[in-house]
Amino acid sequence: MKFYSLMAMAGVLSVAIACGSKSSSDHSGHSMTNDGGPNQVLYNEVMDIHDEVMPATEDLYNISKGLKAQLKEATVDSVKISLEKRIRYIDSVNTMMMDWMRKFRPMPDTVNEERAREYYESELEKIKTVKEAMLTAIEKEGKPK
Repeated sequence: MKFYSLMAMAGVLSVAIACGSKSSSDHSGHSMTNDGGPNQVLYNEVMDIHDEVMPATEDLYNISKGLKAQLKEATVDSVKISLEKRIRYIDSVNTMMMDWMRKFRPMPDTVNEERAREYYESELEKIKTVKEAMLTAIEKEGKPK
């Protein structure tokens, strides 16, 4: 279990560092090759939502870390089960963001403008779902201190 915790922490930190080290116009290593194309607005919308919620991955990590600390101290089985469930929930929400980022592949309009538009519309819905899940998890579990 410690191994998975360390791996999750390393993944969150490396993504946070990578996202934090890029300029806002670069959008964390994702950029369209056809700036100003017809789908630029959709792309920007997708990336704006990503950029808005990306810092929340650190909050999720800290919430999970706090719950894991509580789990170490717990002595009652029902409390342990509840904490484990909450940890899995927080970690799964964090994984949603990591999975979305790993799978997101900007498409230049020159490939196929209509296909690119459909892709960005789909990605916009996906990142909105990720955002909602992240904000709900943080609200439900409480922002870490």
